[in-house]
Amino acid sequence: MMRLSLAAMASAIVLAACATQTEPAGTPAAAVVVPSQFELGMTTAAELQDAGNVPTAIQRLMQLAGDPELTPDQKANVLFQLGVLSMSPTGNDVAGAVGYFDEVIATYPATQWARQAQGKLPAARAEMETLNGVVTSPASTYTEQFYALMKLGRHQEAIDLMTQYSIEPDNEVKLAMYQIGYLCDETGLTGQSYTVSDRDGTARKLRFCDFGK
Repeated sequence: MMRLSLAAMASAIVLAACATQTEPAGTPAAAVVVPSQFELGMTTAAELQDAGNVPTAIQRLMQLAGDPELTPDQKANVLFQLGVLSMSPTGNDVAGAVGYFDEVIATYPATQWARQAQGKLPAARAEMETLNGVVTSPASTYTEQFYALMKLGRHQEAIDLMTQYSIEPDNEVKLAMYQIGYLCDETGLTGQSYTVSDRDGTARKLRFCDFGK
């Protein structure tokens, strides 16, 4: 019985040693994948777009487009996405979209983004021409001209009309003006206030950011 117990104890000691044995020195640790600035920028822009904040997504992509470390394909991708977002319903920069698509086609013609831009460009140009027609038509009301200017990306001209003729934009445009940075909810501002409902239903009282500073 004693020999059986000693054998069992020896076996237990060996098993415990095996279970607690550490990795030998010099074993490489698992690699930690760090996203590139390109990946981070594109992911952030996509999240902003999903959250309904297209103007800020555009601003993030504009920052990313200036990164000198981007490959030609990445730069073409960023410019193409800028064009797509700029001509989207809440992008408010159709003229900018035409410029982005033109740049991709002219500068990165061998990329897939140039081919996709060629498909998007005709619609963007047509919309730009239609909006320019609204702006210049003597039959257009000031409100119609305001919306056309905002959609084109000629924001300051739109704001001049808005303040001169007391135009009250719809909530979507006011929210875009807030996201772009024309309207602020900071204290100490003066001028007319505008009520805006955020994506989550939050009501905000906004004024032009440069009034009262």
